[in-house]
Parts: sequence; structure tokens; C-alpha cells
Amino acid sequence: MLRTVLIVLLVLWLLGFVLRAFGGLIHVLLIAALVIVIYRLMTGKPVW
Repeated sequence: MLRTVLIVLLVLWLLGFVLRAFGGLIHVLLIAALVIVIYRLMTGKPVW
């Protein structure tokens, strides 16, 4: 479940970055994706 959320957030961030859409939301998506990755690393679960 978290892996799916991570992938969706990263894809949305990349699309927003490339298309110059969403304004500051791009950075919020990146931070959310990084928080999920850090959480998974700290709990010992595989990131992918």
C-alpha cells in the first residue's frame, strides 16, 4: 500500500515538474514521498 502511494506521489511530482503545473504542490509531493521512504527505512521494511 505504501509502495503504491510512494510511486503515485513520485510520478505526480515528476509530471508536475516537467509540465510546470501545480506550483508549490510539486514540492509537497516530493516531501511526502521522502517521508514515506524514510519511514520504511526506519521500520526495516523494503522500500520497493
